[in-house]
Amino acid sequence: MQGIKRFAVILLPAIISVGAVAQHAVPAGNAKSQAAAQAKRKLTPEQKFVIDTVRMAVALPQPDPQDRLRVLSTAADVVSPIDRKMARSFWQEGVRVESELIRIGQKPTLSMMASGQADCAAAQNFVENLPESALLQAEQSLIAATTSCSKQTLDIISRKLDAGLEKGIVPARALMAAMDAQGLKSPWSQLHFTKMFASLPDPAGNAAEAENFAAMYAHMSGSVDASAASKTGVQLLVWLGKLQDNPLRNLAVHITTGAMKETLGEEGFRQAMSSDVVANSVAQNAEGKNMNVDRPSEQGISVLEAMQNNGTDQSDKLRQLPAVERARESAAHGFAVGTAGNKEQAAKYFDMAFAAVDEAWDARSQEETKDAGPDQPNAASVVQEVGEAAAEVDSIQALQRAQKLRDTSAQAIAMLAVARVVASNGIAK
Repeated sequence: MQGIKRFAVILLPAIISVGAVAQHAVPAGNAKSQAAAQAKRKLTPEQKFVIDTVRMAVALPQPDPQDRLRVLSTAADVVSPIDRKMARSFWQEGVRVESELIRIGQKPTLSMMASGQADCAAAQNFVENLPESALLQAEQSLIAATTSCSKQTLDIISRKLDAGLEKGIVPARALMAAMDAQGLKSPWSQLHFTKMFASLPDPAGNAAEAENFAAMYAHMSGSVDASAASKTGVQLLVWLGKLQDNPLRNLAVHITTGAMKETLGEEGFRQAMSSDVVANSVAQNAEGKNMNVDRPSEQGISVLEAMQNNGTDQSDKLRQLPAVERARESAAHGFAVGTAGNKEQAAKYFDMAFAAVDEAWDARSQEETKDAGPDQPNAASVVQEVGEAAAEVDSIQALQRAQKLRDTSAQAIAMLAVARVVASNGIAK
């Protein structure tokens, strides 16, 4: 669970059927056949709840394709243990949405291809229609296609990567996956290892790739001859020398020089350093420097802290917080008092949390929707977090609150959060 630490599993209240509500989301002619199929599988009440809720959520419109992708991905994940056919339809649509986002130059907030659940025909179609200019945006998807559908996609991906290198586009992790699939000793891998380090992109806009390039070198350098390992190592050190001096660069330099010493031996490393003054200077300057890279950390709400205060009403304090923080803190307090047995006070906190969700969703920017990282939760992740917290206390009330959110995309995300909790707590795996 994002944000709030995974809530303790509790007994859900008796789950009522939402089939009557769900019928508005599907064609009337299909309702009987769907009900018959569910009955044939002898679904539990919890499973029926999950299927109906997922179906309703997916039927809601999501104008932003990033939101649609999130909804489809979550829906497929939630319903897959119950109905693989339904999940498969979500995966297929999700891959199409993901492909279109990449085609128009947007990086998907998540990758359904990367889940490894898309069928290989869809994966092949995805990579065939991928422009070389979008290789970096689609890197995670390419890795998934290479590993899960190698037979159908490897040759196509290899050609795309080759074309990308000619244009200075270097998706290091996708190249690594392709080399592993081709075989590190294969002619293709040997050639493209040297081509990669001869085609490193402009350091000014690609500093974040430093660690990936270093990892790529360390992974492959022992499988090429000494002259290639020496030349490419020097090229990478020269490139790293153009980056700002910081822990990330120092770490990349340390990885590179360590791999060079292991592959070439101490004497071979000294000879390589003596061949290029810049590379030697970069290696020496990184010695003894800080290599502790600050990684983005997930902002969690302390449920334990909320539990410590569950004897007093925190509403006045919570009202003073910005919308995102108010939503998450109110959800934490709602969970704390709800699991302690005070359902009435929990309902007040969750009313506040869902109201704050509406505010956060209305205020979100296009940049936040696409680019917010785990250290700055975006509105969608907050909606999911609040929905899950509420569902752990009372799934029916949580679903009702989710359906009252102003935006249909927010409704769908919150409804799926509820379904996820019911599926997790109510289905034996």
